[in-house]
This record gives sequence, structure tokens and C-alpha cells, in this order.
Amino acid sequence: MLDFPRWKVTSIIALLVALMLLAVPTLLPERITDRWGSFPHPRVSLGLDLAGGSYLLLEANADDLVKARVEAMREQIVNEMRSATPRIQIGDVSTEGGKLSFLLRDVTQLEAARERLNRLTAGVGLTGQRDWDLSFVDATRVVMQPTQAGTAQAINDAMETATDVVRTRIDKLGTREPTIIRQGTNRIVVQVPGLKDPQALKDLLGKTAKLEFKMVAEVPYAEGGILPPGTQALAYPEGGSGAKIVVQRRAIITGDQLLTARQAYKQEDNSPIVEFGFNTEGGRKFAKVTQDNVGKRFAVVVDDQVISAPRINTAILGGSGYIEGSFTVQSANELAIALSSGKLPVALRVVEERTVGPELGADSIRAGITASIIATVAVIVFMLVTYGRFGVYANIAVVINVLIILGVLAVIGGTLTLPGIAGFVLTIGTAVDANVLINERIREEQRRGRSVLQSVELGYKEASRTIFEANVTHAISGVIMLLLGSGPVKGFAVVLLIGIVTSVFTAVVFTRMLVVLWLRRARPATLNI
Repeated sequence: MLDFPRWKVTSIIALLVALMLLAVPTLLPERITDRWGSFPHPRVSLGLDLAGGSYLLLEANADDLVKARVEAMREQIVNEMRSATPRIQIGDVSTEGGKLSFLLRDVTQLEAARERLNRLTAGVGLTGQRDWDLSFVDATRVVMQPTQAGTAQAINDAMETATDVVRTRIDKLGTREPTIIRQGTNRIVVQVPGLKDPQALKDLLGKTAKLEFKMVAEVPYAEGGILPPGTQALAYPEGGSGAKIVVQRRAIITGDQLLTARQAYKQEDNSPIVEFGFNTEGGRKFAKVTQDNVGKRFAVVVDDQVISAPRINTAILGGSGYIEGSFTVQSANELAIALSSGKLPVALRVVEERTVGPELGADSIRAGITASIIATVAVIVFMLVTYGRFGVYANIAVVINVLIILGVLAVIGGTLTLPGIAGFVLTIGTAVDANVLINERIREEQRRGRSVLQSVELGYKEASRTIFEANVTHAISGVIMLLLGSGPVKGFAVVLLIGIVTSVFTAVVFTRMLVVLWLRRARPATLNI
């Protein structure tokens, strides 16, 4: 227990110094660390409750998601039957009542249709249940109904995707250390420290950014009139207030094949546009469509609204183009971000919004710092009065422990919240627990008549088991909070878990090293502890 060769002493000191240096950028003002340029300087970011900012609670309408899933399956059925050889003839696909049903025109194609439709269904989890129930009525009518397990899985997958898309969009806005987490089955919590005006963020997150290219059906639109089969009327702001344009229902190209999108300016009049580029497959399709439809118009559709409907004057073979409309620089940039980050699988609406001022955060920081200073001073005084030299070693370990926690938080990209400060204060109080146990055990061994070396060795050896077991129980509680908690609870758990590891190392290993070095140098006959 008291064996500390030179290499071990050097290694411990080097490790602690390196970890403490990681805390330096956090303790310095940003105007100083910004001058360091590309030199690494990780900082602990402040959470919403300390730095101020915006809080949004987004909610997806599960019914809309189910409808979108049914509509997507309708498109898949049409494409699957059309691609069969020979083509499987079916009637119009109905989506009434959340079910899909259609007539099979040729009964002899029943098995071929069944095989094709089975490809469109999949198992859910480990239950073996399908995501769609397939049934045949009178051998001519096909009915597909989403199962409950399939719907639940689809909602979960959609929300996971939506969370990733929201995170990507916020990151591209240039905000620092946002917190984006799921809440429940269909909600997403967004916290953006430092963002004072959340309106632009709400506008961006409200866009599903579903990009489609559809051919314009050259038929006039009349309110209440009957549209040709396979067409739909969509809003067309360029045509005036309330104007609509008739387009083909089937998309020739979708945003899934989009590779890049960025805000730019049109050369002719310097107006804002959105430049885009397709991947290989999308570029090939785009080239073929423009080649086959020279002289016709196609519509650029975003979220079921026609942004522009230009005429194809010549084939576009480069796999790229641009979207123009009544854009401002900001709206063009937001659309480019929305398109390049991927489409949201479901629309999100803001159900709760809060803006936290930086003044409140400043008060919390001052209160937290004050509490930390008071706790630190109280602990230092108590340990000095109670244990003398051994108390000094414990106090050095506490200070090092606080700096190491800051350094580790900075490296892992942690965000310090108000509960995190509470975790700091708690860590300061509990960091000396191990030293109290060790020192009391050394006292006990001295009362039994042990020598100085025996008392110290047995004190650290016997107390270490108790220290380990106590901190394991603390760590279990912290892990449970980290896994099951959210937001502030997780912030507290992170600081607590880091503090458990660092406090055990500094209180047991580091203080033992200091004691051993002192014993080697002073060789005391008695201990005043």
C-alpha cells in the first residue's frame, strides 16, 4: 500500500496536471481563449438555465403520421403493381378509414399480387407480427390494414428521424451546445442556450421540407371542379393570392435523391435562389425527365406548395439546378438548410415555448459560485482543525478534484446546468469522506499501539474497501439517473459520476502518495492526527 516508486509518482503527478490544464480554458474569459486560434481549448458550456436562451417543446401529430404512412404505402402499391411483368391491373387505391383497398381486375394475377404485396410488409421487432395485415375479399378486393405494432414502430422510427433532422438543422444554424432530446412517444425538447429570439428557429423546425418535382398538368384549375385522374391541385403563391396549379400526383424525383442544397444568387438579377444537386441516380432521372419533356413545365413542390413552375427549355444534364421564387436571403437559407438536412417525416408544432433571460442565469451562477466557495472554505477549515497535516493533504485533493471535474466536462463536451452546480457543491462535501474514513482508521490503529508506518498502511488498506463499496452504491444511483432521467437530472448525474471517480482517485491514491513522500522525508516517530 505504501510502495510508491519514482515512476509511479511521476505518472500520477503528470496525469493530474494534464487533467487540471484542461480546466484552464473554462476558467479564462472567452476573449482570451479566442485568441488561441486552432490551439485546442475545450470549454464547459453553460446550460439554458445559466446562459439564458430558448426552450421549445415540439409535438408531432400521430394521426398525421399514420395518414402519411398510409399514403406512402398507397404509392408503393401503385409502383409495385406497375413494375410487375406482366403489369398487374388494379383499380384506384382507396385510403378511407385508414385502410388501403383496391380491386384486382384480373383474378388470375391473384398470387402474383399477393407475392408483390408481401414484399411491402415487414416483421416488427421480435414479436413476428407484421406491420400490415393483408387480406383478400371475394378474391378480387385486396385490403391492407396497419397493425398496432407496426404503427407504434413507425411512430418511434419517425420520431427518431425527426430528432436527428431537428439536431442537424439547429447545428447548421451555428448555435452552441443545443440540447435535443425525445420526451414521451411524440414530443421533442429543444433547448438552445444563448438564442434570444426563437422565431427563426420555430420557422425552420416547422418545415417538413418534403421536396418533390412533379410535372404540371396543362389543365385549368377551377374551384370545385373535377380534376383528371392522377392529378392534384396545389397552392401556387407565384400565381397570386389563393392561386392553385394542377400537377401530376406522382413525383418524378423526390428530395431523397438530393445531395446538396445551398443559398445563392441568380446571375441575371442577383435575386436569392436555392441551388441544389442530385446524387447519381437523381441526376440520371432529372436528365431523362428534362430530355423527354422539353417545352413542358414541371413544378418544384416543397411541403405540398409549388415554389416555382418553370418551363423546360432544354435538357438539364448536369444533375443540378436551382429553385427560384419570392425568396429573401434568410428564407432561401432556411429552405436550403431544411432541404440539405433531410425532410421531417412528420410535421412538428410548438406546444410550449419559454425564453430565459441571461440575467437569471447570471444570478444562478453567482449563487452557485457563492455556495461553492462557502462549502469549500467550510470543508477546508474543518479538515485543517480536525486532522492537521493530513487535513492539508485532503484539502489539496479537494481543490485538484474540482479542477479535474471541470477539465473532464470540457473534454466530453459537457454542459453545466444549475443542478450541475449542485452536483459540484455536493462533490466538494463528499470528496473528503474517503479521507475522513482513512484518517479515523489511522487514529484507531494508533490507539491499538501500532507504529507510524503500520497505522498508515492499515488505515489506507482497511478503509479502501469501505470507500469502494460506498462509492459503488453512489455510482449505481448516478447511472440510473443518467439512463432514466432527462435534462437537469442528467446534468446532475454526469457531474456526480465524474466526481465519484475523480474524488476516489485524488482522496485515496493522491493523498496516500503525499503521505508516503512525507514519511520518507521526515520519518516521524509519532503522528499528530
